[in-house]
Amino acid sequence: MIDRSHDLPVARQARELGISRGSIYYLPRPVPAADLALMRRIDVLLSQGRPVAEAIRTISVTAFTYYRWRKEFGGLKSDQVKRLKDLEKENERLRKAVSDLTLEKLILREAASGNY
Repeated sequence: MIDRSHDLPVARQARELGISRGSIYYLPRPVPAADLALMRRIDVLLSQGRPVAEAIRTISVTAFTYYRWRKEFGGLKSDQVKRLKDLEKENERLRKAVSDLTLEKLILREAASGNY
């Protein structure tokens, strides 16, 4: 999306692309494999009939963390979560390609009009 090494300032690039400057600084982190393993273990414990409180206490995560994971990943299985993350990564790559091309187009249009 935004090329920080480009001559055009980040604020100008954001304005030209029509996106919030604040959203530029957020970089989503991938879900660690350890977290996926913990989510899988919770699912196993719950499928064995254990209550949620006991399952999360067994693997030593807080209730807040468990419910945040449930909110983010819903009832997805671990392979579905991995596929979702892969698709999100591909989507980010494609968005970056589109925004780079858009930015280049705007720069060329500005250069062609002589306003540089």
